[in-house]
Amino acid sequence: MVRIKSGQQNKRKHNKVFKKTKGYWMSRGKQFRKANEAMLHAGQYAFAGRKMKKRAFRKLWITRLNAALKSQKTSYSKFMHLLRLNKIELDRKILAKLAVEYPKIFDELVKKISSKKSK
Repeated sequence: MVRIKSGQQNKRKHNKVFKKTKGYWMSRGKQFRKANEAMLHAGQYAFAGRKMKKRAFRKLWITRLNAALKSQKTSYSKFMHLLRLNKIELDRKILAKLAVEYPKIFDELVKKISSKKSK
């Protein structure tokens, strides 16, 4: 049986890792074992970061809505409840954008919902 060396495959695999870890601190971008470990951890942090980004934006939208609703003498929770009762399906992102960029339209929406108080 012929012995097959794995030099080329390993070189390709290592280069793929080194490409991803280019610019990493100290040996984490130069030594394969440490680079591979750093790459795996970076992937985990990136995954978690994507989830945290969604949380942070939702928090921001809620804060903006609450601030805009303070001038209307209503709270965020009551506003969201009234939206649901009136079957208005606008998400927080759109509502926050309305509150910041188009305050007159947002104020009309709040008044319309508050006056209905749905059945």
